[in-house]
Amino acid sequence: NYQEVYDLTKKLLTEEPFHAMALAFNGYSGFYLAVAETDTLLAHSYLDSAVNALRLAALKTRGNARSQIHYMLGKAYFYKNSLSDYHYYSDLAVKYLALAKAEQYEADDIPELLGLSYATLGMTEKSIAAFTEALLVRESDILLLSIAEQYYKNSQLSAAKAYLHRISTSTSNDIVRLKSKALLGQIYIDEENYDEAEAEYRSILEINPNYADAVYGIGVIYEKRGELVKARSEWRKVLKLDVNHQGARLRLTK
Repeated sequence: NYQEVYDLTKKLLTEEPFHAMALAFNGYSGFYLAVAETDTLLAHSYLDSAVNALRLAALKTRGNARSQIHYMLGKAYFYKNSLSDYHYYSDLAVKYLALAKAEQYEADDIPELLGLSYATLGMTEKSIAAFTEALLVRESDILLLSIAEQYYKNSQLSAAKAYLHRISTSTSNDIVRLKSKALLGQIYIDEENYDEAEAEYRSILEINPNYADAVYGIGVIYEKRGELVKARSEWRKVLKLDVNHQGARLRLTK
């Protein structure tokens, strides 16, 4: 009952503002209330309260309890970052999650949260290392796709393709499958393997005819082949599916 814990500890903290256990439990309950909240503004309010309480609790606590607080601070900043239009909190998520890990705090999601935070910060090699560690704990299609995306950003195309092919043979998640096929299509374009790229995009459209990135990719293939009229026709289709598609808008303004 997170709301009751939150309210009780808040009342206690008005009487004793630096009560370490009250601060910790107030921070924990505030975090879980934020995660369950559908109102983004209210979720931010709970997270701000949680972060403030947890940072004060960390100053008043020692030992394993302190490392748990650092872990929860990292999660709070990670979630706050995921709710924000601009990613201002990834560095703080990394700071506290890495601190908890260095303090030997054990939680299965630390490597994955670190990998996602490093990815947001553009720290590709650290992201790959963290995701690879996360695979040892729990393999998932989304995690495999995240690793493939980071290998692609690091220009390690063969490694990216290996993970993408692995996803295609194992996933039952259509969203992950389509994203992995779209990235594979982009890799084939980068390798100037246009027939394979087109095959990937066409297979996406068989599953979802309105997948804008696949239509855009086919337009890029036409452009690479010198068929500019067909390319621009595809990009106009993209804007009918997604008026804000940045790639298509840029291509059509050239």
